[in-house]
Amino acid sequence: MSQPCAARPSASARPMHRAAPVTSATRRTGGRQGLEAERWPVDDGSLIYNAAMKPNSAQPDSLPVPDDIAFAHSRALAQRIAEEIAAAGGWLPFDRYMELALYAPALGYYSGGSVKFGRGPDDGSDFVTAPELSPLFAQVFARPVADVLDATGTRHVVEFGAGTGKFAAGLLRKLDTLGVGCARYTIVELSGELRERQRAILVQTAPELAACVEWVDAMPPRVDGVIVGNEVLDAMPVRLFARLGGLWHERGVAVADASRFVFADRPLAAAAVPAALASVPGQHDYVTETHDAAAAFVHTVCSVLCHGAAMFVDYGFPGAEYYHPQRSDGTLMCHYRHRAHGDPFLYPGLQDITAHVQFSAIGQAAHDAGAHLLGYTSQARFLVNAGMTDALAQLDPADPARFLPAANAVQKLLSEAEMGELFKVIAFRRGFDAALGAFERGDRSHML
Repeated sequence: MSQPCAARPSASARPMHRAAPVTSATRRTGGRQGLEAERWPVDDGSLIYNAAMKPNSAQPDSLPVPDDIAFAHSRALAQRIAEEIAAAGGWLPFDRYMELALYAPALGYYSGGSVKFGRGPDDGSDFVTAPELSPLFAQVFARPVADVLDATGTRHVVEFGAGTGKFAAGLLRKLDTLGVGCARYTIVELSGELRERQRAILVQTAPELAACVEWVDAMPPRVDGVIVGNEVLDAMPVRLFARLGGLWHERGVAVADASRFVFADRPLAAAAVPAALASVPGQHDYVTETHDAAAAFVHTVCSVLCHGAAMFVDYGFPGAEYYHPQRSDGTLMCHYRHRAHGDPFLYPGLQDITAHVQFSAIGQAAHDAGAHLLGYTSQARFLVNAGMTDALAQLDPADPARFLPAANAVQKLLSEAEMGELFKVIAFRRGFDAALGAFERGDRSHML
């Protein structure tokens, strides 16, 4: 066996408005958007913040109400979480709550079998990703993947967060067209339901190439080739922190009135405050996240990568922008039926919980694992560099039934007001030294 090298309304593309780039000098002075903080005394000196929208018992008017079966599913997960909170002494770090809400076996959002990815609310989905918007995304992404495979002489692709399988199918077809046939395509997927959806899509849309696809439920011990992950890092649990009255607290979860989840904050000793937070200017109340799980994941990915590249697409900011003093509400958001809101305690197991990616921390994790930065830029610049406008130009405008939907999707992928600016692409290399054309213009590596 190979040994590892030495040292994740209209259709909404997540997110929707919570963490837009800071453009105003005006800031809020406390509390998360949509939640009204209220202090509850408890024996250990923590502060409990009770959500005014009453999690688990009411919902914003704009959100549809789940059916009885879905409610029962959510109640079962809530009970599971409540039991763990009790076993932990009444307080659970938020990252553990988020892990259970998203990944608890058979009950979590990503393991419970519900539809996540789709084109709009009518299909029961909660959000749309780039591969669902347009097949051109995977086709264009295949070009830099092919460049790495050619430069390294490898023919192995590993994908995390394969969703419905449309990205894999489109990537395989385009690689074959480019003459860079993929001998082995590995999808790392824990969800049995998603595996079956991916398999069906591949058999339906790329039957001649499906035989090279394999599914595994753990990180391969060694990778020579390309690792890709689209909207993987944002779904990894984050730690929550709150600066209150000038002092930092870790924000966790407790149970109030024996039935409702609420935020509970524990003071941190100065030595326990993460370095990234200690440098946030000002003394005003401030809520934010750190991305320990995502950083650990990228470190592991870059450790098993021996000869090739790892590429990640996600929404987020470099550290200086992420921890800007005006971003005082943090970036935590939830998505349910293509609607975004700020209550992570609403419908546990039925809604997505996400946070923007802090790309400086991701870059540092890769560096610590021995990888080198290939590039960091906006999704729009990456796709244009890789040939998106040329790909669209190959479609016939005289065929409006095909051309207009494709043009609309490309506009969404590239527009600064949509996904083009907020979404970024970051890539790392090991075992080879070559530039990547997709980062040739507009590289922002200096901002990390």
